[in-house]
Amino acid sequence: MRHDDPMRDILDADGQMHVFAYGSLIWRPGFVHAASAPALLRGFHRCFCLWSHRYRGTPECPGLVLGLDRGGACRGLVYSVAGPDAAEVLAYLDDRELPDGAEQVYHRRMLPLRLLDSGRVVRAVAYVANRDCRLYCGRLPHDRAAAVIAAGHGQMGANRDYLVNTVAHLRQMGVRDAGLDRIAALLPAV
Repeated sequence: MRHDDPMRDILDADGQMHVFAYGSLIWRPGFVHAASAPALLRGFHRCFCLWSHRYRGTPECPGLVLGLDRGGACRGLVYSVAGPDAAEVLAYLDDRELPDGAEQVYHRRMLPLRLLDSGRVVRAVAYVANRDCRLYCGRLPHDRAAAVIAAGHGQMGANRDYLVNTVAHLRQMGVRDAGLDRIAALLPAV
C-alpha cells in the first residue's frame, strides 16, 4: 500500500477494514461485508445519550439514539470489509453517521477490539458519541428515556422500533444489555 493512500490508517494488518456495530448497524448494516463476528470493545459502553431530531425524532418531538460513551465495555459485532470495498463502505458509513449539513453527533475513531470467537485483537472503525455536541444528553433516567423513545418518530421510523430491534438482535447474539432492557420494560404497551 502506498504511503499517501488515505485508507492506510483504516485498513487493519490483515488488509481489511473492520467496523464495530453496537446499535442499528447490527440489524441494518447497509453495506457489503465479507464476515461478521461477535466482538468486545473496552473503554466505551452503549447508551441512549444522543437526542435525535431527524432519524428517530423531530425538533418538536425528539427521539434518542445510541452512542458509544466513555467507560465500561460494549459487546457488539465487528464486520470485516474487503480492502477493495473499504473506501466505498467508509463513505457510506460517514454519510450515515456524519451527514453533511447535520450536527456532528459522532466522531469516527479507530479503536482496538477483541474478536470473541478467536480472541484476536483488531482495529475497527467505531462511531463514538460527540460529548461537545448540543444533542449529547448523557445518560437520562430510564423512565425519562422510555417516555422519549415511546413518543419519538423520525425519518427512519419509530424510536420504539429502534430500541426493540436492537434489544432483539443483541439477545440473538446472547447479549443482555441491562440498561436497554430496563428502558424497553418501561415502554408503554402499544
